[in-house]
Amino acid sequence: MATPPSAPSGPARRRSQRVFIQTKVSVFGQLASKGDFHEDTITLAVNAHGGLLLMTTPVSHGQRLALSNVTTQEDIECRVVFLGPRQGEGMQVGVEFLKASPNFWRISFPPEDWKAGPA
Repeated sequence: MATPPSAPSGPARRRSQRVFIQTKVSVFGQLASKGDFHEDTITLAVNAHGGLLLMTTPVSHGQRLALSNVTTQEDIECRVVFLGPRQGEGMQVGVEFLKASPNFWRISFPPEDWKAGPA
């Protein structure tokens, strides 16, 4: 069966479904010029391998960070894999967990073949 033209394949294909949810997180890291930083923020979307955050602290692609799920107080190490355009004071920052942790967000993800129906 052929892959539909709109479905990404190969490296561009997502490893898990995204869920658009705002969850409070604390982000910890180091800045070369300023030392340690801490920022309380929210997720815009999450998946079993990481998430998309809204951050005001400038971070770099590949930079290692620590996330703390405010609800569960669980911590996890991650790295920056995406930097979106600046939006006012903040920017979208995509992070990937260093170690797979599908239960970090404490939500059930849709199956990989799940497709949203028409609205």
